[in-house]
Amino acid sequence: MDRTLESLQHIISQVLPHRDPALAFKDLNVVAMLQEFWESKQKQKGVFSSEGTVVYESLNSPGPPFVSYVTLPGGSCFGNFQYCLSRAEARRDAAKVALINSLFNELPCRRITKEFIVESVQEAVSSTSGSLHDADDPSTSIGAYHYMLESNMGKTMLEFQELMIVFQLLHWNGSLKALRETKCSRQEVISYYSQYSLDERMRSHMALDWLMKEQETPAIISQELQVALRELEEARKAGQELRFYKEKKEILGLALSQLYSNHAITSSNDDHMSLALSGFR
Repeated sequence: MDRTLESLQHIISQVLPHRDPALAFKDLNVVAMLQEFWESKQKQKGVFSSEGTVVYESLNSPGPPFVSYVTLPGGSCFGNFQYCLSRAEARRDAAKVALINSLFNELPCRRITKEFIVESVQEAVSSTSGSLHDADDPSTSIGAYHYMLESNMGKTMLEFQELMIVFQLLHWNGSLKALRETKCSRQEVISYYSQYSLDERMRSHMALDWLMKEQETPAIISQELQVALRELEEARKAGQELRFYKEKKEILGLALSQLYSNHAITSSNDDHMSLALSGFR
């Protein structure tokens, strides 16, 4: 643990040379530190500052505990895990969690290397019913995972997670299964969706998928939303990366609002029709 802390402090001294590494995680202005860290990172990549903005979101609450989320450039999301008595405290706590994860992500052990791929594939095999031979077959889930890791050699784990979020959501809403039924290979699906980032258009398409599911299984959107909210709360309190759970909540919330909107329009149309028909009675 001491060596890890020393490594994190070394990264701070490199990226933020004007900051005292020993005081990094005690600094009350950790919100500013997080912003400085990512602005420095983005400048190194030649990215415009507007794209390197750290975004905060506070949940509406009449009183404690207050909850705050912070989204980093690229989409990774973290939240406060402590019981916070004010919005400012929740924001600082979320920033601290995000800063620690951002710094930890810079360690060499968080980059995808050949050694990392071998270990990750072995772990995946041991946790499933697959075999190491599957790693060379992209038509298997182990092979697809191996292919994605190989395709992202040299990237950090946060960068890899930002790519994986699309596939996690496609798997969650059943789109990957539907694509397999059309005889698309896993490799073709990976190559296609690797070109796209998660945006409003993709969220809208996924919300439509859930509206179709609602027709087959009434109340499934509300049920899934309750599950997503519980998962998001548990992950936040555990200090985990939250984007997958938060995106599920956003997509289901969008689907639910569209569902209510459709019901309202239908009810309004029915009322107008009743009024129109009453004139002929």
